[in-house]
Amino acid sequence: MKSSGFEFLSKMRYPGRFIIIGADPSGNFSVAAYGITGRSASSQARKLEGEGGTVWTKPIDPEILKTGNPDLLIYPAVIIQSGLAVSNGRQTTDIALLMASSSSPREALSSALKAWDYEPDSPIFTPRLSGCLFPDGRAALSIIRRAADGAPIRDFYEFPSVPGRGRFIATYRGGDKDPILAWEGGPQEVNLEQSSAAELAAEVFEALAPQVPGPDYRVACVALSVPRDAPQEVSLHIINRRERI
Repeated sequence: MKSSGFEFLSKMRYPGRFIIIGADPSGNFSVAAYGITGRSASSQARKLEGEGGTVWTKPIDPEILKTGNPDLLIYPAVIIQSGLAVSNGRQTTDIALLMASSSSPREALSSALKAWDYEPDSPIFTPRLSGCLFPDGRAALSIIRRAADGAPIRDFYEFPSVPGRGRFIATYRGGDKDPILAWEGGPQEVNLEQSSAAELAAEVFEALAPQVPGPDYRVACVALSVPRDAPQEVSLHIINRRERI
């Protein structure tokens, strides 16, 4: 049964990629999730894989992947270092490098993303999503979108830690028509009713299942849980659809 906290996600037929950051119901753990959905063969030919303190998007079928843009399809989605850095592109590395020397999550994102724009995947120009989570629970999200004149619009959102609450942001609004519409506005508040990384990953993945007959756009998701009193002891759970088939 789907969690009521993710009913909104169940209604999003194609959200693209998305980030969730918040706190578990007890308030003792910070939590984060990153999800990937894809319509094209190259987007579907991927999986998430943990290597040390990094979760990478990696190819399942290198030949199919060649039909897409490798720079946009293979990247470190999550880096566990001084807190958590998460994004839908290679900017994750820059965020992780800046977190240790920044006084706030918003400052870390603003400094790290100065040289980054929206993705160069014309004609969609997919927004660039980024987030960071400090060990004390402070967090921020960012989205870089394309303005009508082609200029990047950079928005940053910092928010406090509230038990059982989080923020969600995606690349697309959830429709499955062309042209695909970029996410509008800031992060959406969500209920986080799960008490572990495995539960969060499972409920996010289940919420993405097709609600009507049609293609399954799910690719993968990863969820992380970070104890406030022991931030180095991160729990991580990955679900790859191709490995479940």
